[in-house]
Amino acid sequence: MNYWGLDVHKKVVQAVALGEDGSVRRRLRFPCTREALRLFAERELAPDDRMALEATTNTWAVADLLQPHVAEIVVSNPMRTRAIAEAKIKTDRVDALVLAQLLRSDFLPKVWIPDVATRTLRQITSQRAALVADRTRLKNRIHAILHQRLIEPPVEDLFSKTGRNFLGSVELDETDRAMLDASLRLLDAVEAEIAQTDKRVAELAYRGEQARLLMTLPGVDYVVAQTLVATLGDITRFPSGDRAASYVGLVPRTHQSAEHCYHGPITKQGRAHARWMLVQAAQHLGSHPGPLGAFFRRLAKKKNRNVAVVATARKLIVVAWHMLTSNQPYRYALPSTTQAKLARLRVTATGRRRRGGTPKGAPRPANYGSGIGTRKVPSLREVYAAEGIPEISAAPPGEARAIRRAKASKFVDSIQRSHRKPRLSKAQATKGETSA
Repeated sequence: MNYWGLDVHKKVVQAVALGEDGSVRRRLRFPCTREALRLFAERELAPDDRMALEATTNTWAVADLLQPHVAEIVVSNPMRTRAIAEAKIKTDRVDALVLAQLLRSDFLPKVWIPDVATRTLRQITSQRAALVADRTRLKNRIHAILHQRLIEPPVEDLFSKTGRNFLGSVELDETDRAMLDASLRLLDAVEAEIAQTDKRVAELAYRGEQARLLMTLPGVDYVVAQTLVATLGDITRFPSGDRAASYVGLVPRTHQSAEHCYHGPITKQGRAHARWMLVQAAQHLGSHPGPLGAFFRRLAKKKNRNVAVVATARKLIVVAWHMLTSNQPYRYALPSTTQAKLARLRVTATGRRRRGGTPKGAPRPANYGSGIGTRKVPSLREVYAAEGIPEISAAPPGEARAIRRAKASKFVDSIQRSHRKPRLSKAQATKGETSA
């Protein structure tokens, strides 16, 4: 058996093989291409060999090529490897040798190797995040062009229909007009790409049960849900929700020595994009009437809003772990909001809309002929049944006690039954706003 350590770069690979006694048997340096990797595997590798390499840009492609030729491939976390094997002299030969030695000693910090579907989903969600960042940069550039010319936009949203009309007609000199038009063309192109990516994400989310389960969480749409699914991967690798929260860096740092223990800010380890998505989802929970909203408001009153947002984001990932491991939707979602989210996903992914109105053969509503329109607000169970979401199970005793402590029992009872709500006309809504 050989223990191989590979220091993989974009253009070159440094490899070293150790024997079972720790002696160096082979040193190689070759191009990081498919042809060179195949030739290396055919000539040098044996079926009982073990191999180690650090996680980097092209790690998974290299691992896929070499996996059939060895008994095991271990991908290590480069941050933790650096902490264990810090060296004053750092070269490719040293790095490859250290990896092989750590592998032979069974002291190599491993990372989970995602399957092909998870890798593909990570690539799609990362591409969308990059496109959104490009869109933000372009919008900031357009704002800067106006600000530098002391031009005050007449609308709050510069990229609404009215705002785009203003940008098309604002008086600028020839150079400034060319700069603004170029930025607008790039913005249109990026927004078109985002729309295409969103449609692909929606199609994958509609076909996957995990994403639709996570969408029952308040503040979580199909983009956030798919980002979480891509980040967590195989949910069974986390023994608890706290481990999942630690994986995305939403747990506090801890420094403990003897009787002294200090808890500081969150670690911010793991995928920053998923952590940012969870924080953005938690921003909307301050007014939610359910237990998550009660938790947010209680903590915001005791600490401050920023602490409440991060703590609620951590609670979201813990709840998500419980939902995925038990294959259960969220029990305390707002029926109308959840129905709209799931319907929007269905329409985006398939283009199929459900027929509204009163079902054939149903009796007339009680307000028929009164001139007052109403609309049905279904119960949460009806919403889940209509969209193919698993049925809600009864809450365990501890969860029921937490609901009572949060004073959310009345809300929980209200979402368990359907009712009719007055449908206000535009004139009535305007009159109500004026009187208020």
